Amino acid sequence: MLTLTDVVAAHSDLSAEDTLWLGGLVDQWDMLADLSFSDLILWVPDVDDNVFWAAAQCRPTTGPTALEDDVVGEDVAYDPESLVVEAYLSREICGTSGNKLHAGIPVDVHAVPVIRGDKVIAVVEMHTNRMGVRAPGALEDTYLETAQVLMAMLRVGQFPMVGDKPVPWETPRVGDGSMRLDAQGVVTFASPNAMSAFRRLGWGGDLLGDDLRAVVAELSRNRREPVDQVAAPLLCAARVREQEIETRQGSMRLRVQPLLVEGIQSGWFVMGRDITDLRSRERELVTKDATIREIHHRVKNNLQTVAALLRLQARRTTSPEASGALSDAQKRVAAIAVVHEILSQGFDASVRFDEVADRLMTMVRDVATSRSKVAMTRQGSFGLIPAEVATNLSLVFTEVVQNALEHGLGEAPGEVVVRAGQRDGQLVVEVENDGTALPDDFSVAASGSLGLSIVTTLVADLDGTFEMAPRPSGGGSRARIVVPLA
Repeated sequence: MLTLTDVVAAHSDLSAEDTLWLGGLVDQWDMLADLSFSDLILWVPDVDDNVFWAAAQCRPTTGPTALEDDVVGEDVAYDPESLVVEAYLSREICGTSGNKLHAGIPVDVHAVPVIRGDKVIAVVEMHTNRMGVRAPGALEDTYLETAQVLMAMLRVGQFPMVGDKPVPWETPRVGDGSMRLDAQGVVTFASPNAMSAFRRLGWGGDLLGDDLRAVVAELSRNRREPVDQVAAPLLCAARVREQEIETRQGSMRLRVQPLLVEGIQSGWFVMGRDITDLRSRERELVTKDATIREIHHRVKNNLQTVAALLRLQARRTTSPEASGALSDAQKRVAAIAVVHEILSQGFDASVRFDEVADRLMTMVRDVATSRSKVAMTRQGSFGLIPAEVATNLSLVFTEVVQNALEHGLGEAPGEVVVRAGQRDGQLVVEVENDGTALPDDFSVAASGSLGLSIVTTLVADLDGTFEMAPRPSGGGSRARIVVPLA
């Protein structure tokens, strides 16, 4: 779907500053759509100002849509009877009064020119489905009256205002709960949802006639934890504010929009959303994540203890064969411990495997190559690896690198190069050495190596592939591991 930036870049000569301002309007105009029960279309002028392009569209959540189809990317060209053209030329808010039929639905249409400086930079067209307009009442009257104020502010570039940016998953919408305040901050209207949310916070009084700042200050005394933020800055003359109220009973998020009439502060429109359940789930997730981290930490400690015992036993064993087997087991346990250590240090469900790989390479080199100089390098990046893949991958990687050192290079100095990267949803790892070349008839299955057998089994568990072959450039060998990540 086309974006505002796409349409402006293709058809208009609006400045970057004006385009950015219109982007801020689109981020916040859902409030106007909900208050007016209207679909909104943002029209931007073409280089030829007889042509206008639909750059953005918004549907109300408080009533039925008047426009079933998306119109972004469509144009109005050389149509003097269009309200968009009329509003653009007259610089005044224009509207129809005859309930025009659109696809058989009576629709009222208004067009609001958006003036910044001395230039009309856009027109907001509003389509109201008259069949869905509810019977007049205090809520509907307040919504429509507030919409009229916002339309007048929009015309002169006073809406949207600077302030706290909306957060899609937290910022309240009109239907969540709303209040209208006068110029002194006293509540003159509160929707049923808003009153219910304040009741849940523990407010026992009637919001109507109360100073919202005093209400918020009183509720804030009953918070779960003390905070430095005070309620007074909630009502600002020319700045949108968002503030969260948290008590022992629940949590609520407020968004406060100043209302100006001919540039003079006339009050505020406040939207409130009950986020008690959201905050409760967040606390549960934090507790769960902390528990998982603690489990990984304890597993890491236990594995390190096991590795230390195996190392101690290997040193006390007189049989070279038994000592070697215990040393191999110790390295495998230590490799798994590295992954659990990384997982215990963060909340992520994925592991940045570059750190794991570098530590494993250092560990294997320090143990296996005390007798000669070996250069070991990593090229590329493993990227983020799912935690359920990382443990097996750490074992596979350790075995392959150890095989390259002990069997590829043996006692001789040389080089081991690890190349890693993600392509098409797969992790591809290649480990090369410049030591002894593999026999022409080499087979992983027939090699009889316990390490390679472990690699084959673990890679198969990950639905991946593992193969070993002579290095293409001659001399040495190359192991290739491919593991799907999606």
